Amino acid sequence: MRFYLYYLVLLGFSSVISTYGPHQRAQKTGDILLGGLFPMHFGVTSKDQDLAARPESTECVRYNFRGFRWLQAMIFAIEEINNSSTLLPNITLGYRIFDTCNTVSKALEATLSFVAQNKIDSLNLDEFCNCTDHIPSTIAVVGASGSAVSTAVANLLGLFYIPQVSYNLNSNFLIYLNQSTITYHSNFIPPVLLQISYASSSRLLSNKNQFKSFMRTIPTDEHQATAMADIIDYFQWNWVIAVASDDEYGRPGIEKFEKEMEERDICIHLSELISQYFEEWQIQGLVDRIENSSAKVIVVFASGPDIEPLIKEMVRRNITDRIWLASEAWATTSLIAKPEYLDVVVGTIGFALRAGEIPGFKDFLQEVTPKKSSHNEFVREFWEETFNCYLEDSQRLRDSENGSTSFRPLCTGEEDIMGAETPYLDYTHLRISYNVYVAVHSIAQALQDILTCIPGQGLFSNNSCADIKKIEAWQVLKQLRHLNFSNSMGEKVHFDENVDPSGNYTIINWHRSPEDGSVVFEEVGFYNMRAKRGVQLFIDNTKILWNGYNTEVPFSNCSEDCEPGTRKGIIESMPTCCFECTECSEGEYSDHKDASVCTKCPNDSWSNENHTSCFLKEIEFLSWTEPFGIALALCSVLGVFLTAFVMGVFIRFRNTPIVKATNRELSYLLLFSLICCFSSSLIFIGEPQDWTCRLRQPAFGISFVLCISCILVKTNRVLLVFEAKIPTSLHRKWWGLNLQFLLVFLFTFVQVMICVVWLYNAPPASYRNHDIDEIIFITCNEGSMMALGFLIGYTCLLAAICFFFAFKSRKLPENFTEAKFITFSMLIFFIVWISFIPAYFSTYGKFVSAVEVIAILASSFGLLACIFFNKVYIILFKPSRNTIEEVRCSTAAHSFKVAAKATLRHSSASRKRSSSVGGSCASTPSSSISLKTNDNDSPSGQQRIHKPRVSFGSGTVTLSLSFEESRKNSMK
Repeated sequence: MRFYLYYLVLLGFSSVISTYGPHQRAQKTGDILLGGLFPMHFGVTSKDQDLAARPESTECVRYNFRGFRWLQAMIFAIEEINNSSTLLPNITLGYRIFDTCNTVSKALEATLSFVAQNKIDSLNLDEFCNCTDHIPSTIAVVGASGSAVSTAVANLLGLFYIPQVSYNLNSNFLIYLNQSTITYHSNFIPPVLLQISYASSSRLLSNKNQFKSFMRTIPTDEHQATAMADIIDYFQWNWVIAVASDDEYGRPGIEKFEKEMEERDICIHLSELISQYFEEWQIQGLVDRIENSSAKVIVVFASGPDIEPLIKEMVRRNITDRIWLASEAWATTSLIAKPEYLDVVVGTIGFALRAGEIPGFKDFLQEVTPKKSSHNEFVREFWEETFNCYLEDSQRLRDSENGSTSFRPLCTGEEDIMGAETPYLDYTHLRISYNVYVAVHSIAQALQDILTCIPGQGLFSNNSCADIKKIEAWQVLKQLRHLNFSNSMGEKVHFDENVDPSGNYTIINWHRSPEDGSVVFEEVGFYNMRAKRGVQLFIDNTKILWNGYNTEVPFSNCSEDCEPGTRKGIIESMPTCCFECTECSEGEYSDHKDASVCTKCPNDSWSNENHTSCFLKEIEFLSWTEPFGIALALCSVLGVFLTAFVMGVFIRFRNTPIVKATNRELSYLLLFSLICCFSSSLIFIGEPQDWTCRLRQPAFGISFVLCISCILVKTNRVLLVFEAKIPTSLHRKWWGLNLQFLLVFLFTFVQVMICVVWLYNAPPASYRNHDIDEIIFITCNEGSMMALGFLIGYTCLLAAICFFFAFKSRKLPENFTEAKFITFSMLIFFIVWISFIPAYFSTYGKFVSAVEVIAILASSFGLLACIFFNKVYIILFKPSRNTIEEVRCSTAAHSFKVAAKATLRHSSASRKRSSSVGGSCASTPSSSISLKTNDNDSPSGQQRIHKPRVSFGSGTVTLSLSFEESRKNSMK
C-alpha cells in the first residue's frame, strides 16, 4: 500500500513540474532561473457569480502594450547577459514570466507556480528519475508592477522566509520498497524567493520586518507625496480634491500626501477612493461631488485602470475646467493619454520616473515576430492586438467561430511592425522598462560577485563564499544588499539601508500635438530628492500650458486672494483655507497677498492709509520754531525783561521811601527769584534731553520757593512789627536783615533737599512716547511723580502760609506793605496751580510741557504785577506820593485807627467792671485822646505848623508822632 502512495506522490510532483501555473507564459530554461510578473492586461472580466453552476475562471481583458514592452525589457536584459563574455561567463540565465492581469488573484496564481517549483526542486527527485524537462529553482522574481499586487506577492513569499519542516524520500525507495520511509529535517531552511519590483512605489513595502525579501528599483511614494505637496504650494493653491485608488498604493500615498498638506496649511475639500471595479452609480456620485466642488485641482494617487472610469464619466459630462495632478502610476499611461480623453486631461501635471537608455533595445523591439518568439507565448496575443487580427491556430480564432468573441481577419505573422501605431514602440522615454533592465542587471551583478568571490573575503559565515552552482535565493538577497556597481549608463546602482533606491522625478505637462491631436508629454521641470528642502523643486512656468492653451496659473483657492493691506480672517465652521479678508489694524501692515497676520510697524513708524507699508512717525515736542513755542518763549523773555526793568527802577530809586518801605534787600532777592522763574520756563521749550529733564523741574521748584519765601518773610515781618504792643529792641534784633535771609535760605534749602533726593533716587530722563498713532512725542519721564508732587506741594504750602499772613495784614498801610495785592497774587497763584494738576494729567505729549510753562508764566506774571507794578507806577508817574510825609500819614492814620479801637475796647471793659462792683457812676482815670490845632495863633504869612498828638492814657504807653504838614496843593 505504501508503494502506491509513494508512486502517486512522485507522479503528482512530475505533473506539477510541467503544468503548474498559468498556461500563458514566456519561459526559457537555464542554469539559474529568474521569474517575472508583468501586467499584460489591465484587468479581468467582472461577472456576477450566482453559483448556479461551477464558477468559471476570470478572463483577462484590455491588452497592455506597455506591459508587453516591460516584459521584452526583461528578456532583452537576460539575453544581453547571456551573450556577455564578462558577466556570468559559462552561466546561462533562464526565465519564467507570467501575466498578472493587474490583479492580485492572477499574481498569486503565478507566484504559487514559483513557490511550488522551488519546493519540488528542493526534494532532489533526480535520484529517482531522469526528468529531462526538469526546471531549476527560481531564485528571484522581477515584479510586480502595482503596489497592491506586489504587496500580496511579497506576503506570500514572506511565508517561506522562516525555517520550516520539510520532508525527503529515502534513496532506497526503488530497491527496497518495504524499507522506504519519510524522514523529517527540522533544521532544513527552504530557499527564499527574492522579489525585485520595478514599479511598486507604496511606502508600506519599505517595512522590512514584514517584507523581508522585497526590493525595488523605483523610489518610494514617500518622496512623491512630498513632491506633490510642494507643487501645490509652488502654485499657491490651497483648495484641492484628492482621489486615490482603494488599494495598498493609493491609500498610503494619499495618507502621506494629506499629512504633507496639513503641514503646509493647505486644505483638501474632498478625499475620495476609487477602483476600476466601482459600480456606475458610485462613479456618477463621485463625479457629482467633484463637479459641485469649488476646487479646481484634482490630485490622483491611482493607476490608469482605476482612474479610467472617472475620466470617462467626466468626458461624458464635458467637465473640462479641472487641473489634474498625476502620480507616476498613470502620468504616462497610454490608457488615459488618448485623444478622446484629451479635452478633460489636457494640461495635466504629472510625475514621471527618470528615463534611461537601453542600448540596442530599440532594435530588439522591432525584431519581434510570432515565428521567432517560440519561448514567448505573449507575442501571439500582442500581434493580434496590434494588427486587430487572429493568427492561425489561435484559441481566440476558435472562440470567434463559436461566436464568443468578435470577428477579426486572419494575419500571417509577417506584418510590418514599424507601420503600426502602438505604445509598444514608444521607446523615446524608457522609464519602467529601464527599471526592469536595472533590476535584471542588479541580480546578474550579485551573481557575478558570488562567482568571483575569493574565499575568506565573502559575506557569509567565516567570510566564506556561496557556491554559484548551488546558489540559493537568500544568498543572492544578501549579496544584493551590499551591491554597488555602475550600469551601462555609468550610473551608480546601490540600495540604501531600507533597500529602497533614491532617485529623481521628471515633471511633465500633457500637451496636445498640433499635428495629429495626440498627447505629448512635455518636460517642464524636475524634483531632486537629494537636494536640500526648499530647492528640490524646479519648474519652468513658460513651458506649461493649462487646459491645453492657457499660460496663466489657474485659481484653486477656497477664497479670493487678500490684497496687501489686509489679512486672512477666520470664517466660523469653515476650514482654515476659507477666510475673509480683514483690513489690518492701525499701526499694522501687510505688503503681500494672502497675509495670515498683519505685521506691526516698528515703534518709530506707523501704517499708511492702505496699510501696505509703514512710514516714519512725525517727531513732536515743544519746539523753538513752532508758533506756540515761540509765543511761550517770547512771554518768558518778556517776563525776564519786565522783571529786570523793575529791578533797575528799584535800584535807581533805592533811597526813596516806597523802595525803603518795601524792604528793598528782600525785594531785590524777590525780583531775582522772579527772573529765575521766568528763565526756568525756557528750559521746558526745545527737544527734551536728559540734562534738561533733570534741570527743569528743580529750577522751577527752587525758583518759586525762593520767590514765595521772600514774600512770606517780608509780609510776616511787617505784620509782627505793627501788631507788637511793645516794639522793643528784642523785636528789632530778631527781625533784622540777617534773620530774614536766614529764613529764606532755610525755606529754600528744604526744596533743594527734595530735588537732591529726587535726582538721586529717580532722576528724570528723556522719553519717546510711541502711544500716539502717527506721532512720537519726546517728553520727559519725571522718574517719580511722588517727588514732583512733593516739590509742587511744598511750594503750595509756603504759598498758603504766605496767603494767610497777607490776608491778615490786608489793613496795614497800603503804601507800606501792599497786603491786598499780595493776597490777590496768592489767589492767582493758587488758581493757576490748582488748575495745573488736572490739566497736567489730562494732556499728553508736548502739551504737558506747554501746560507747565503757562502755569509758571501765569503765576510769575501775577506775582510781578501784583507786587511791583503799583510801586513802579508811583515811582515813575506819581513821584509826589513817593515821600516820607505820605508814608508817615498812612502810618499815622493806621495807628489812629488801632488806638481808637483799643480805647473803645478798654472803655467797654471798664464800664462792665464798674457796674459789677456797685453801680458807681464816679469817673475813673480813662484814656484821653486829644488833638490840638492852633490855627489862630499862627503868624500870618507863615506856614502853618500842624502838630497832631496821639496819646494813650491809663499809664500804659505814650506814642507821639509829629511832622510838618505840607501844603494842600502838595497833598493833592
